[in-house]
Amino acid sequence: MAKEAFYEESAVCAREHKESKYYRVFSVLSIIFFVFSGIHLLFSFSYVPLIVSETEGIPRVISLVQWFGLLFVSTGIAVAFFFLKRRFNVSYDYIFVEDELRVSKVFNGKRRKHIITFKAHQILKIGMCDKDSFQRTCAGLPKKAIRPLTSNQEACNGKEFYYILYSTSIEKAVYIIEARETMLAYLVAAAGRNKLEMR
Repeated sequence: MAKEAFYEESAVCAREHKESKYYRVFSVLSIIFFVFSGIHLLFSFSYVPLIVSETEGIPRVISLVQWFGLLFVSTGIAVAFFFLKRRFNVSYDYIFVEDELRVSKVFNGKRRKHIITFKAHQILKIGMCDKDSFQRTCAGLPKKAIRPLTSNQEACNGKEFYYILYSTSIEKAVYIIEARETMLAYLVAAAGRNKLEMR
């Protein structure tokens, strides 16, 4: 493949229709609790001085703990819903360009976050996840070093699961992508045919 080669495809969530609803529900709940927390905080400027001026001792402490406890809980729920929604309807975009594979995580088809860029010369091994080489490659690595870059349990739309053994100055890890054979061809051409494990 030439240096200027370009190829792009996506691993779309197989449960996109269902999970997009969950994403919207948690988004709305997150907004509701953030608004509630904001209103609660706004009222704190008038209510807290009132507590301090009209109560003393233990009642004052109890009132302040209750007031700020409610603020803390509502804010915590809002943050929890915000991050929880990002677990639903997650897709991945793969872009191969100039001997690099750039992977981005896409939330609900809108927000995009770059995850990793694979440099061809740092790829140690490429293969298919349904081959014995995948098990052999993963055997010597901790579980956290095996990282799926797809949200699907089964490959969809004529794609397959491929693994990439990738090494940096910090660590060595196995990444799993869901792509067509064309992507495999680009990766092998860039990294070298000696990196491809057929068995």
